[in-house]
Amino acid sequence: MSQSISVLVVDNETGFAELVAEMLERERDDVVAEAATSGAEALEVLERRPIECIVSDYEMPEMSGLELLERVRERDPELPFILFTGRGSEEVASEAIAAGVTGYLQKTPGSEQYTLLANQITNAVAQYRTKIELRESERRYERTVATLHEATRGLMRAETKSEIYRRAVETAGEILEASFVVAYAFDPEAGVLEHVASTAHDPVDPDGTIERGEGPIWDVFSAGESATIDDGTGITGARTMGPSEALVPLGAHGIVVAGAADADGFDETMTELFHVLAANTEAALDRAEREQLLREHDRTLTRKNEELTRLNHINAVVREINHGITQASTRAEIETTVCERLADTDRYRLAWIAEATTEPLEPRVWAGVDATYVDRIRDDDRPPEAGVIERARSQGSVQVVENVLEADGWDRRRTEALTYGYQAVVGVPLSTADRQYGVLLVHVDTVDAIGDGEREVFAELGETIGHAIRSVERTRSMLSDSRLELELVCRDERLVFNWLGERIDGPVTVDGVLDRPEETVAFVSAPLETDLEAVADDRAAIQSATVLSEGEDERLFELTITALPLLDALRTHDVQLRSATSDGGETTLVLEVPQATDARSLVESIREEYPDTDLVARRETTSTLSAGQLDTYLEEELTERQLEALQAAHYSGFFEWPRESTGEDLSEALDVSPPTYHYHLRAAERKLVDLVFDEC
Repeated sequence: MSQSISVLVVDNETGFAELVAEMLERERDDVVAEAATSGAEALEVLERRPIECIVSDYEMPEMSGLELLERVRERDPELPFILFTGRGSEEVASEAIAAGVTGYLQKTPGSEQYTLLANQITNAVAQYRTKIELRESERRYERTVATLHEATRGLMRAETKSEIYRRAVETAGEILEASFVVAYAFDPEAGVLEHVASTAHDPVDPDGTIERGEGPIWDVFSAGESATIDDGTGITGARTMGPSEALVPLGAHGIVVAGAADADGFDETMTELFHVLAANTEAALDRAEREQLLREHDRTLTRKNEELTRLNHINAVVREINHGITQASTRAEIETTVCERLADTDRYRLAWIAEATTEPLEPRVWAGVDATYVDRIRDDDRPPEAGVIERARSQGSVQVVENVLEADGWDRRRTEALTYGYQAVVGVPLSTADRQYGVLLVHVDTVDAIGDGEREVFAELGETIGHAIRSVERTRSMLSDSRLELELVCRDERLVFNWLGERIDGPVTVDGVLDRPEETVAFVSAPLETDLEAVADDRAAIQSATVLSEGEDERLFELTITALPLLDALRTHDVQLRSATSDGGETTLVLEVPQATDARSLVESIREEYPDTDLVARRETTSTLSAGQLDTYLEEELTERQLEALQAAHYSGFFEWPRESTGEDLSEALDVSPPTYHYHLRAAERKLVDLVFDEC
């Protein structure tokens, strides 16, 4: 049953006041209304018992409605006060609002006015009760926060961890009014949670410990995320104390658990304060550890000296690796040199390189380990190394597993780690700014041994290896006339060209693309009657569509596309898009692929974005002028603006006669001035002419 609403109706006409009270009670079952015939009588009622809403007439002898409002506001500034008057004018309404009435309603014939009045009363009282509850809650909160602040000062003054845990448990029991509070500390050597403090009603054996993986307390601690158990099982597996229990980890130190005494469990405010206490406790434990570390200053210095020694060691190894890869002429030689030099040290037990996108995991080059170990990795359907490789690839940064004997998922490598003598694993991405060549896995002999300095050195080594591989592959491409041509058919609706093909009567041909940093400019041919500009308005990925020229049978459009994942996959593998034709929701792509590129990896990366893609043809091609040589020359000799200007001119028919587009059209498409565009185009043309005559 809902709480009743006490209403006082004030009107100098006795019969009308009683009528209003009766009608309000009819409208709302939870309204209990009382009539008063004057402001003085109303004030007397307020003295005798609590009233939650006053409904008053405006014009009354001796004391008007607004004068009564003023007296009421002196007692309770928030008490709902609704002016219910027969005088209806803007002047009266303005005066009432200025005086601070909660509501204003004009008396009218009929019963509808009582419905409106009852609604105003209900809404006003609901807000009034909310404010009162909020004030009371704030007062309780302030008292609790004061207790929490005092406890925090005590935590920060505590000299030992045991004292910190004891104070935390006592404070939690006080501020939460919990049925029990218990704290556990983590013993890193034994790998268990040990009971360290509790209230008198602790439902858990105070002499016991919680083993690894034993029950919800361990689960919450290992996950590092707070949790609430309210499913009836409790932390002991049987409901004996309270309706719910809150479990809050204390970082790496342990965990504190509290049982709610109230049937509703802990409310949001108490839960927040519990987390604040836990954070303060964790900070106090951190401080205690820091003070202990200060007392172990000599050992800290020793560790730092050891780290410096390791850093000098890896720098020496890196110098050897750099010297070796500068002499290598193939990717295989580079990777073999890296793995062998790293494995040929006392600190790094073994090293191997794997592709970052292949499934199952496929080590490509390795050293310091036999083929049996490599085969075990290949046959593992859930290799823990795959997570390190994926994080290194996706984040583009060095990843470290500090201790494989304790890290999640690495229990399957326990035997190998003990056999080969490694305890930590480092994943190093081998990459350039726009290309990835796999991940280097280095297995280290000691636990928690990879400092920031060593991470930086590994990161620089990964970039060096990536650039070295890129350099030898580009050189190989320049020296080889042989190219691989792949023909794919994509039916995936997410490919923007398929979307266009479904909405255009006839084929859509991509004559060329300009791959810019934040957008792609595509030159597209479509049937003459096509209104591509209107079609493109329905696709958010197409920023603009502009007609560049018209021929006898087709139009040439320039499309500015904000997102085209296809080009990202091609760019990553140094692949050129030679042609793309879409018709009826199906696009045929012809790609020119360097021989060194893994075609399967390329196709799979395209399928990640467009699953409905099939490889339909694979052809070997040769040319008298190496496409790789020309691509490399254009990339190295032409600036980005010069290459854009040249591509735009070629794809838009600028070199045709009569010209299909003008320099002014292209300068507008590239968002530069016409003189600037012509300057870049002339510079690109001059460099191409120099290439022709120099080659001759």
